[in-house]
Parts: sequence; structure tokens; C-alpha cells
Amino acid sequence: MSRDTYDARDALTAAGSQTAHEAAVTAADALREALGIERADLAVVLGSGWSGGRDAIGTEIAAVALERVPGFSAPVVPGHGGEVVAVRTPAGATALLFTGRTHLYEGRGVEAVVHGVRTAAAAGATTLVLTNGCGSVHPEWLPGTPVVIRDHINLTGATPLLGTSFVSMSDAYSPRLRAALAAVRTDLHEGVYVQFRGPQYETPAEVEYARRIGGDLVGMSTALETIAAREAGLEVLGLSLVTNPAAGIADHPLDHAEVIAAGHEAEPQLRALLADLVGVLG
Repeated sequence: MSRDTYDARDALTAAGSQTAHEAAVTAADALREALGIERADLAVVLGSGWSGGRDAIGTEIAAVALERVPGFSAPVVPGHGGEVVAVRTPAGATALLFTGRTHLYEGRGVEAVVHGVRTAAAAGATTLVLTNGCGSVHPEWLPGTPVVIRDHINLTGATPLLGTSFVSMSDAYSPRLRAALAAVRTDLHEGVYVQFRGPQYETPAEVEYARRIGGDLVGMSTALETIAAREAGLEVLGLSLVTNPAAGIADHPLDHAEVIAAGHEAEPQLRALLADLVGVLG
């Protein structure tokens, strides 16, 4: 695994609001104690459709319910898990797997959305893998297609940053990690992820707008977490699973059950992808 020269705790202190920093440090301390680990090396957020691949990342050390960790609550979205799991990767790194996440549409505020990212950084993680289930604006990207996120467009009208936190987003999704993954998985597409606020699905007109401004994928997570991760100095890799055609692409209404079903059907290939990813991360 790459070891950058920054210290995630120092980055949080310098860049984040003190209240958010204190909450993240408190949560990280509680998490390390509950899981019996000294520090984390990387963190993985398993979004809609991805939970079946968690065993591919490594051997479980311990798990704790999210609601037992300060600042977290149980996920409300069907198909999301409710634990943070400490895992030992084949290379000996310690990974934190967040099997659920908070979304902006839950009404708990943007700080709750990014609390997991900041907690992972405070626990020592230097690399963050964000996964999600999404809609595709391209008819040829069928449900079950994994896509590496090259960039994002944030249409939520929100940000986790305050004050003069002028964070560069030029390389928000690590070119190094994307290139390393592409070297072992030449079959993967790259695309631009567009985050909407939700919870309603996008209209056909909104999907067309997303396409015209350069988007390939649409969903309700990831961009805000990436902003917070870059503020904290984390190296980010984003992975999307196409779970449905975006509105206006298919001739039937969207349904969350379709998202869950696509994840189940794609489980074997997601396990293989996550295993390849762990090999890249070391």
C-alpha cells in the first residue's frame, strides 16, 4: 500500500472544522477500541449492491454495529448493512469496511454524511474506496456493469467544507490507483458520476441534463464523501455498479428492488473485482 507523507489527523485539524474534527477523533478512538485495532490503513464504503463482496477484501477481525459508534446511526436504506468491520487484507493491512452509509436525503445534515470518511481518516486510513449503485445514462452499460469513477459532478447544492477550505478537486479520484487497477482489469469502463440530492429518482430531463454536462452515471452518494476525503488528505478510488438504466433510458419506472437484485446478480464479479482491488492496494 502506498504511504503518503501526510498525517490524516493533522490534515483534519488543519482543514476541517474543529467540531467535525473532534467528533471524528472521538468516533475513531471508540472504533479502534471496539474492534481491537491500533489503526486503520484503508477504508472501504460498501454501497448499494456491494455488500456481498465484503469477504473478498480479507479476513474479518471484528465487527461493531454502526449505532454503537459515536456520531453514527443505523442505515435506513434497504440493502445496506449496519456494521463497521475490521478486516486483515492478504498483504497484512488493516481495512475498515463500512457496510452502510448516511445519505443527504435522510435529513441529518452533510456532516453526518461524511462522518464515516472523517472517522476513517482519524483512525489512520490514508486510502478510501467508495462504492455505490447507480443509474447509467448509456444504454450499452447494462445492469451489473462495474465502472471506475474518473470524476464527479456535485448537484446536491451542498458541501462538507466550511470557511476558507479551498480544497483542490483536480484529481479527486486518484489517477495512480485508477491506473493500477486498469493494469490488472482492462475490461473496466471509466465514467463521471453525478450526485443528485434525492431521495426521488431523477427525471428523464435531469438525466438528459446530466448527460449533456458530461455525466455517465447518476446517483445519490459519493461526491460529498469524496470532497471530505480530499480535505482530509485521503487518496480516493470510486467504483460504481450500474444497477439500472437511468430514467428515460429504459421504458419502465425505477424501483429500489431493481437495485438490490442487480447487486445480488453481480455478486460473483464484484467479489472478483474487490479481490483484484485489494491486490492493487497491497
